[in-house]
Amino acid sequence: MSNTNLGPPSYEIIIAQTPEERQQCIDLRIEVFHHEQNLEDKATHFLLRLTPSLTPVGTIRAVNFPEKKYYKLTRLVVLKDYRKYHFGRALVLKMHDWVREDALQTGTATGFVQIVSGSQIPVKDFYAKFGYESQGPEYDDEGAPHQKMVYNMPLQPSSST
Repeated sequence: MSNTNLGPPSYEIIIAQTPEERQQCIDLRIEVFHHEQNLEDKATHFLLRLTPSLTPVGTIRAVNFPEKKYYKLTRLVVLKDYRKYHFGRALVLKMHDWVREDALQTGTATGFVQIVSGSQIPVKDFYAKFGYESQGPEYDDEGAPHQKMVYNMPLQPSSST
């Protein structure tokens, strides 16, 4: 007969300091947010790889929030040595193409579709080049100043993109 009133198992809470401990934290987030809650599965991930080696050097993520009638651009990264090749621009444009196609197929929007991004302050101008405009006050995200940026993207592509 098992006793269900035993209480929690013995535990400790530590500050992860070694690479192995930090990796354990990352693995737990993957287990819960990706496998258990399927949050990552709701996102569309774009991977920029070098060819023919297929070495990954950049990624961007888009999430469709149909109930809120917008898409969110998140987690744009390009490895430092490859930023000079404008791979960030290529990723954003590819994501825009996908958003446009997805919005048209799903009927998410008509005329234009809204894309929201939380931009780090030093790269606000990068997003502004695509038509993103600042909204609201700057805010802190994990110690880094950010700005909400919104782009009302026409569903019909213009000849300038």
